[in-house]
Amino acid sequence: MYRLWEALKEAKKMKWVDLTHMMNNDSPFWSGIPEGSVELSKTVFDWGNPMLECLIQTFKFPGQFGTHIDFPGHFIKDAPLSESFGVKDGAFPLCVVDVSEKVKECPTYVVTPDDIKEYEAKYGDIPDGAFVAIRTDWSKNWPDMDALSGIAEDGSENFPGWSLDALKYIYEFRNAAANGHEALDTDASVETAKAGDLACERYVLQQGKLQVEVMCNLDQVPAAGAVAFVAWPNFEGATGLPVRMWAICEE
Repeated sequence: MYRLWEALKEAKKMKWVDLTHMMNNDSPFWSGIPEGSVELSKTVFDWGNPMLECLIQTFKFPGQFGTHIDFPGHFIKDAPLSESFGVKDGAFPLCVVDVSEKVKECPTYVVTPDDIKEYEAKYGDIPDGAFVAIRTDWSKNWPDMDALSGIAEDGSENFPGWSLDALKYIYEFRNAAANGHEALDTDASVETAKAGDLACERYVLQQGKLQVEVMCNLDQVPAAGAVAFVAWPNFEGATGLPVRMWAICEE
């Protein structure tokens, strides 16, 4: 009778996959963020209060905490922040480029345009407005910060990620809307060392695009055909925010 209600009934029969990590006070975050910046679920109004029998908590966290979205103003001065993006901007066709086997052989693997082209040869061109995620299975290191960072004996960081050329391919040759990954940063560690900067992340945000970092469960969704949704608190002026992201796909 009502088309959207019927569509929801059909969608509920499909597989729903949470692409976000659960967070608590011990969850890892970037070392540059000051200690004391995370204080989740602090009770400020407890049971037994004669004014009202209820529980109220406060939550303090950095914008870039856990599975989170970055808005252009995170790296680009005067670029759009959270209020520039509406609810429609959080729905995407989801493309998952699986390089997990390559990462097993080389933990610092850099995703190349050839990886994207191999994907397209199997599944078709990346559609307009797509969210392109790279599956590395790096999320299985959560919540060990040293493992997520790939800390070596010499103290260096070693983890997989994007190359600038791969990002240029999905944004300039294709018309993707956003990208995502399981690691802490967009840039593979070797790319950061080479550029002396997070050049890949800077590029994405300079294009006015969105990205989601520290994703998980990409091994539970198909390479193509799923739809992804990203939801974030409706805060004004945020450079980034923790998100709840999920995919709907056929079983």
